[in-house]
Amino acid sequence: MSMIRDLRAAVRPSQRKERASAHEYDATRDPHAVSAVVDCAVYQEGHRVACLDSTSLTPHEAMLQVRREGGFAWIGLHEPTEAEFAGIAAEFGLHPLAVEDAVHAHQRPKLERYDDTLFTVFKTIHYTGDERDPGSGSGQIVESGEVMCFTGRDFFITVRHGGQGSLRALRRRLQEQPELLAKGPSSVLHSIADHIVDSYLAVADTMQDDIDEVETEVFSAPGRRGRGTARGVDASRIYQLKREVLEFKRAVAPLAHPLQKLSERPMRLVDPDIQKYFRDVADHLTRVQEQVIGFDELLNSILQANLAQASVAQNEDMRKITSWAAIIAVPTMVCGVYGMNFKHMPETHWRFGYPMVLLVTVGICLTIHRALKRNGWL
Repeated sequence: MSMIRDLRAAVRPSQRKERASAHEYDATRDPHAVSAVVDCAVYQEGHRVACLDSTSLTPHEAMLQVRREGGFAWIGLHEPTEAEFAGIAAEFGLHPLAVEDAVHAHQRPKLERYDDTLFTVFKTIHYTGDERDPGSGSGQIVESGEVMCFTGRDFFITVRHGGQGSLRALRRRLQEQPELLAKGPSSVLHSIADHIVDSYLAVADTMQDDIDEVETEVFSAPGRRGRGTARGVDASRIYQLKREVLEFKRAVAPLAHPLQKLSERPMRLVDPDIQKYFRDVADHLTRVQEQVIGFDELLNSILQANLAQASVAQNEDMRKITSWAAIIAVPTMVCGVYGMNFKHMPETHWRFGYPMVLLVTVGICLTIHRALKRNGWL
C-alpha cells in the first residue's frame, strides 16, 4: 500500500496543478538547435547518474555507459527529423516501421511489439476553450499532440510531437522517487500513461463547464410568450463543441485496448509490480470514456433543443406576420371595392357614409385583432 501511495504521489499531481499545467506550452526546445534531443540521462538503481563534465550525455554515450555499468537510459526527443532520429534508431536497434511512425506522427493510440521493444503511442490533449471568445464559434479549442514511447530492456525513448505535453516536470517528479525508477523503463511507461490519462480528466472537467454553460443558455427561457428562447445562442458554438468532443474521443477511445494489454497480459519488458498499476490507469481512462460519450449525447440533445426552439421562434414570427396580414386585408378589401368608382355604391351620396365605412372597417379590424390575441397569435 505504501508503494501505491508513493507511485500516485510521484505521477499524479493535484487536480488544480493539472488544470494549471493544461494551459502551459513547452518552451524547452531551442528552435535553432541542431539536435532534437531534449534530455538524455542514465539511471542506475533509480538514481540519475551525474555526468563527469557539465555537458549532457549523447545517446551513444548513454548507451555505452548502460552496457558497461548497468541501469537504463532515458532519452527524450521533440519532433525529430528522419536524419536526427536515424542515428538513435540504429544505436538502439529500433524497427523501421516504428521509426517511421515516430518521425511522421499522426498516429492512433496503439501498442505494438517489435522484437525486444514495445512501441506505444499516446495522444495528448490541450483544451483552449477559455482562451478565446466563447461565442465566436470559430477556431480550434482542442489541440492534440502525440507522445511515442520505445520501451526496451535497458532504454526508454520518448518522441514528442506538438507544442504541449512536456515531460520534464514528470521526469523531475520521478527522479524524486528512486524506488520507482529502480523498476526499470516500464515504470516510466506507466508514469507517462498515468500522466496523460490524468490530463484527460482535467480536460474533461473543463469541457464540462463549457457544455454546462451552453446548456444553460439554450434552456434558460425569458418566460414571456412569443419570444424565441434560442435567439441568443449561436448554433455554430454547439457544432464547435461537438467537433472538439469528436477529437477528444479519437484520442481516448483507441487507448483502451493498449492499456488493457499492458494491465492483463504478462510482458517481458514490463515489471510485474508495475503491471498492476496499469489497471488503475485503465480505470481512469474508462471514466474519461464515459464522460466523452455523455458529452456527445448531451450536445446532441442541446443541438436538437436549440433547433427546435429556433423553429418555434420562426413559427411565432410567421403567426404574427400572418395575423397582421389578415387584419390589414380588411381595409385593403374595402378600399379596393370603393376604389372601383362604380356609380351605384352603398352610401356614396350620404353625408356620413364615408365616416361610417371607416368605423365599420376599424371595428372589423379590432374584432379580428382581439380574436387573434385571445388565441395566442399576437
